[in-house]
Amino acid sequence: MTNNKIIVALDVPDTESAIALIDKLESVTFWKVGLELFTSSGPKILEVLKSRQKRIFLDLKFHDIPNTVAGACRAAASYGVDLMTIHATSGRDALRAAKEAVEEGAAQAGVKPSKLIAVTVLTSISARQLALDLKIPVELPEYALDMALMAQEEGLDGAVCSPQEVTQLRQICGDDFVLVCPGVRPTWAEAKDQKRSLTPSQAIQAGADYLVIGRPITAAAEPELAWKRIAQELTTVA
Repeated sequence: MTNNKIIVALDVPDTESAIALIDKLESVTFWKVGLELFTSSGPKILEVLKSRQKRIFLDLKFHDIPNTVAGACRAAASYGVDLMTIHATSGRDALRAAKEAVEEGAAQAGVKPSKLIAVTVLTSISARQLALDLKIPVELPEYALDMALMAQEEGLDGAVCSPQEVTQLRQICGDDFVLVCPGVRPTWAEAKDQKRSLTPSQAIQAGADYLVIGRPITAAAEPELAWKRIAQELTTVA
């Protein structure tokens, strides 16, 4: 079902707000828990989602030295979430250590290992910012591909990329490499801070496995209606 390709972002400040949103969007099966909510609620929100048989994308974007990200990934793996993230720019050693730690943490907890995916370039970063602010002298699509390939070489399960890079990554990284696209905006929603965006149907057609959509749904006057509108749009994708 195309509905299963949508991960709705629980970008709210506390557990109570998250539960209210989950109750309001009962038909959503896959939720993203990011830094703000996890910092506020801790593992409690994961327990709430699991009790309701929801799938979980734990999007904490670990970025540190190898030993530290390994420890964090080992701990996070014990939660038994479906997806979790690390920044590709942590480097090869950190990516390798994180992947091994996810396997170890899952085995120790007796749960299925989470798919570990690497963030290539944040969707709020433009090509101009990459060059001028971050001083990276590589074209943005090439840089995103380099990050994804490094993650794939180190055994990671996939990558997070903008919809505008997904076609190239799918062609080169293959069908088994999980590609998650945030920064997806329906034509009727504001882009806000997303610099490299496509519509949901365009992103799926380009090769995305999952779309992360937050404010167009959660900040809508009628979240359930917005969710159904996007889900309906995806039913037209072959």
